[in-house]
Amino acid sequence: MPSCGEGTERQSPEEDGSAVVEFIFLGLLLLVPVVYLVITVGQVQAASFAVVGAADAAARVYAAAPDAVVAEQRAADAAELALSDFGLETDSMLVDVSCSDTCLVPGSTVTVSVRFEVPLPGLPWTTGAPVVVDSESTQIVERFG
Repeated sequence: MPSCGEGTERQSPEEDGSAVVEFIFLGLLLLVPVVYLVITVGQVQAASFAVVGAADAAARVYAAAPDAVVAEQRAADAAELALSDFGLETDSMLVDVSCSDTCLVPGSTVTVSVRFEVPLPGLPWTTGAPVVVDSESTQIVERFG
């Protein structure tokens, strides 16, 4: 037989199983935003890496091209390829090329800047992207081709 203060408390029938329901409800309430945040940060980080690679590849390709018309197309193709390697759509990418002197003159520098609007995952109905990543890369046109 238990003594006076030991083991005499019992739960009321209304509270049976409520801990499981509260755990599941609060778990979902806290877990869903954390998972969305992790996915969003991963998307922004992937876009950041892709833009750096796209700017670097486009600058190298532009500096090695034989003429300016071919260089523009090759640089755009290289930037699109770098972004598509990360699984990103190239619709919101902007590539800008500037040269120190006349473009493709030996010894001049070519600077390519790539700007990309990162779409929020799971929200296709939003217009505009709240996060924009950009990168610049500069290459020197070789003197002896």
